[in-house]
Amino acid sequence: MHNKKRLSTIISVVLLGIIAVGFLFPFVWMVATSLKPTTEVFSLSPTGSRIAWDNYPSALNSIPFGRVVLNSFIVSLAGAALVVVVSVLSAYAFARLRFKGRDHLFMLFLGTLVLPQEVLVIPLYIGMQRMGLVNSYFALIVPFAFGAFGAFLIRQFLMSLPLEFEEAARIDGCSDWKILTKILLPLLKAPITVVGVFAFIDYWSAFLWPLIVVNDSSLATIPLGLQMFSGERGTDWGPLMAAVTMTTIPSILLVVFLQKQLEKGVTLGAFGGR
Repeated sequence: MHNKKRLSTIISVVLLGIIAVGFLFPFVWMVATSLKPTTEVFSLSPTGSRIAWDNYPSALNSIPFGRVVLNSFIVSLAGAALVVVVSVLSAYAFARLRFKGRDHLFMLFLGTLVLPQEVLVIPLYIGMQRMGLVNSYFALIVPFAFGAFGAFLIRQFLMSLPLEFEEAARIDGCSDWKILTKILLPLLKAPITVVGVFAFIDYWSAFLWPLIVVNDSSLATIPLGLQMFSGERGTDWGPLMAAVTMTTIPSILLVVFLQKQLEKGVTLGAFGGR
């Protein structure tokens, strides 16, 4: 029995190691490519004949890098905040408020998760155009802030919480708003962190919608800025990979620093319910 358990542990560790290598390989390749001269990008050696540190200042100077990063921070932070607010309010409504057709409406709401982004961009663009909001932060932030994923995640967490505290607060005269803000929000830190981080990364890496709705380079986000490295003469791979490396760091740091909250949000009732 002991040998079987030990063998199972060894197999698990080996499989996890293989998966980890598979996930880390693209990042290692990205960093290695960012340190190669463009002419040696497709060579198999790790760094080629020399380490091209100049790719990094070249990446900063080839495009309006500072403006692009600032735009991405504005859009991602504002978008994540809006997603969290919308998700908390809708989750509370679907989990605690009683109204006719609530469960059917929630299932219809969840059905929007299966709609691909490509189906939505045309009607959304027409709506933004008619309101005169094309080429604006509003168009970059608001249209995709009302998704069902965050509401589902937080609702499932709410469904796993006991009702006793809320019932006691309601007897003392607390309104639904006070119950949500004073009692439930402190308990929702973990799932709110999960929703906020996922929303931030989604906005940070979004390409299709910004490509369609933004025509002004002053509003370009990071994916659009990275596209500027490709032109009629080809792609400047060295500076491009250097730019990708620098712009990947914020998302990685966010996940690393909030790792415990993310794990807690996913495991402690996030997919539970009653």
